[in-house]
Amino acid sequence: MHNSLLNAAGGAAIALGCAAAQAEPITVTDVAGREVSVDAPVDRVILGEGRQIYLLGALQPEDPFAHVVGWREDFSQADPDNYAAYAERFPELKETPTFGGFKDGTFDVEQAAALQPDVVLMNLEARAATEDAAYDDKLGQLGIPIVYVDFREEPLAHTIPSMRLMGELLGEEEDAEAFIAFAQEQMARITETLEAADPERPSVFVDRAGGYSEDCCMSFGPSNFGEYVEIAGGTNIADGIIPNTFGSLNPEQIIAADPDHVVVTGGNWEAYVPGGAWVGVGPGADMDAAHAKLQALTERTAMTGIEAVETDNVHAIWHQFYNSPYYFVAVQQLAKWFHPELFADLDPEATIKELHDRFLPVDYTPGYWLSLKDR
Repeated sequence: MHNSLLNAAGGAAIALGCAAAQAEPITVTDVAGREVSVDAPVDRVILGEGRQIYLLGALQPEDPFAHVVGWREDFSQADPDNYAAYAERFPELKETPTFGGFKDGTFDVEQAAALQPDVVLMNLEARAATEDAAYDDKLGQLGIPIVYVDFREEPLAHTIPSMRLMGELLGEEEDAEAFIAFAQEQMARITETLEAADPERPSVFVDRAGGYSEDCCMSFGPSNFGEYVEIAGGTNIADGIIPNTFGSLNPEQIIAADPDHVVVTGGNWEAYVPGGAWVGVGPGADMDAAHAKLQALTERTAMTGIEAVETDNVHAIWHQFYNSPYYFVAVQQLAKWFHPELFADLDPEATIKELHDRFLPVDYTPGYWLSLKDR
């Protein structure tokens, strides 16, 4: 969807003239460790990934699209249910110009320049491709800085700095700190309890996007959901086998590890794999359909005879918890699955509802996780 950039650019000149008097040059350090000079507060932003709106939504819930002049077209496909909720409240998002990706080489520098952005927010994972294609140099020559954020590669290390950074760029430092305080408070409910109790750790296999393809099985190494498992009081069976954030285990490795729990990440991927075997958890999910798909995944060769299947400790959780600033909700739910007696009073459902009520521009709709043990 490429909208009329001439109209957008023409209207931009007036907006830029108003914003310029208020903006002042500042130097920020992004999550790549780069010092970047930006006129802030920024008035016109390009999002290098559509799901960065998760962060903007927490900072500017009344109008998260107020300063977005372009974004990568991935939100509507990767998370169509939340996209629909945002589009209902903020229909202007459908008119916002969209871009291809830096990683696949389809980003249009001329299109970006026509929108006169103050900054391009880019996900850290795209840095190598950005530099290889010299997008950074081309944008730099036009006076358009790139600032890297990250809530995917190393969400536990980088989400809070990214939120703080975006708060600084937008002049929303107070709201950023309020969100950060909430996230840290919710994480402490897990870490402090586990530190005091020091329970035995169950072994866990995280089945990344289980059913998305016929291949089995994608998982996580020591980062991302792999790290969520460790913080929630489990032991990730892929740690030590998968050296980086993402990788795969073969069925024999999973059977040999005999995990106590299997956690499948799922979402609504109808746009990518229509009618696929993926587990469609997420806001407003059909839980009966999700349960049936989760049950079907236990019949794969990799699940043969493992403890998790025998005890129904097979769970599904929203995939985007690893690609959003809501990681603490996932850690709470994992902890409750791994140590139900220790966390009997913990209510992750109440946590995610409070997250929506206090910080987000859309209402909470249940459906973000389920377990075979619950039925």
